[in-house]
Amino acid sequence: MTKEIKPKRRRIIIRILLVLLVLGLVAGYFGYDFYKKIFGSNVDLGGKETAWLYVEPGDEWSDVSSQLEDAGYIKSMGTLRWVAERKNLANHIYRGRYKLSNGMSTNGLVDMLRSGNHIPVNVTFNRSRTPQELAGKATKNIFADSISLLTLLKDINVRTAYGFDDHTYMCMYVPNTYQFNWATTAQEFVERMDKEYQRFWNSDRKARAEKIGLKPVEVVTLASIVQSETNKHKDRPTIAGVYMNRLEQGIPLEADPTLVFALGDFSIRRVLNKHKKIESPYNTYKNKGLPPGPIALPSVPYIEAVLDYEKHDYIFFCAKEDFSGYSNFAKNYSQHLKNARKYQAALNKRKIYK
Repeated sequence: MTKEIKPKRRRIIIRILLVLLVLGLVAGYFGYDFYKKIFGSNVDLGGKETAWLYVEPGDEWSDVSSQLEDAGYIKSMGTLRWVAERKNLANHIYRGRYKLSNGMSTNGLVDMLRSGNHIPVNVTFNRSRTPQELAGKATKNIFADSISLLTLLKDINVRTAYGFDDHTYMCMYVPNTYQFNWATTAQEFVERMDKEYQRFWNSDRKARAEKIGLKPVEVVTLASIVQSETNKHKDRPTIAGVYMNRLEQGIPLEADPTLVFALGDFSIRRVLNKHKKIESPYNTYKNKGLPPGPIALPSVPYIEAVLDYEKHDYIFFCAKEDFSGYSNFAKNYSQHLKNARKYQAALNKRKIYK
């Protein structure tokens, strides 16, 4: 026989159930709200789809937190700090450039920072003729500033540490586009470039350089001259062949770009006899052989053009009188004079006198 629950007790049970139901609903509401704050959107970029967060060398979580708060990107800093503390983010801060997305969750943001999932930057430097130009181009997209890099570039102890001297140290910087962590320091940039130099000058390229009788730094030096002489793909190996013929026959290179470099006046468009009188190891009219170092940073195709120079009998070349950028080549001085006079006449016609 079923025992009947008394009305009073029934009312108590109902009340308890109602209280538990309300507590459950409240807990569910707050639990869901908390869940939304952690896994729902907590990043509002104010209409932008993306923004960047930069974590510098030495930054701590407090610095990153302040940067986010000052930017006004985080809807609930309390939730962010709570999750960061639970995930021990303070001990897992990695420098770099981080991409913030509109609508990103607190958990997603913390995990991105904790994993060090930064977005690299591209660093490109081409045709730099001086350490100042190299430092300016190389630091354009990274944390290191041009002054700190230039200081290292000019430090003789740094140059010798990597096996170079005052004239050849620029050879270590092979022009290209490289990916870097945005937070790269000047010292780290130099170290990376040393690794890239060693990688570039692998056993194959070293063997090819040895085959033509040049050291890697000499290949780079000659390539820098060829690059200054032409921007035409077709003429690169031919001009390299002219200079190799001169080197082998003991004839001075007589390369006008080396005079411009020695004079330090890159606005010169027409080299004159007075320019040839300058006392400098880079005056290839007065000195036989290659200059002591490159006059610019040659790009890889010009280095390859020297390593695979065209074998021919040309000893001279000069720019074509049509200003096409191509060159006229000659095997003897009389033919070269004819070519040179045509080009000089074209310069005079255009009133280019210096």
